[in-house]
Amino acid sequence: MCEAWKVFCLFAVVLAAALGLDHLLVPDIVPVAFAEEPQPIWAVMTAFLLRAVELIAASVAMIAFAVIAGVHLRHELRRLSRSTSSRAD
Repeated sequence: MCEAWKVFCLFAVVLAAALGLDHLLVPDIVPVAFAEEPQPIWAVMTAFLLRAVELIAASVAMIAFAVIAGVHLRHELRRLSRSTSSRAD
């Protein structure tokens, strides 16, 4: 269970770092189709890369949190069923 928390925290930190870099390095870059004025290609590519990192990190963090919640729920249900069955005896 500790490893799942480590994965969750690691990817939460990666997500926060990518969001921070996105706002720091390329704050006004929008997708090319929506741009009203020319944008430097390095900024568009950097924004694309950071957005990809953000989405991957968020996905992995959500999956890790879902696994943690599932294991916790399973543990609680087993504990509840054991206490219920012991009272019935």
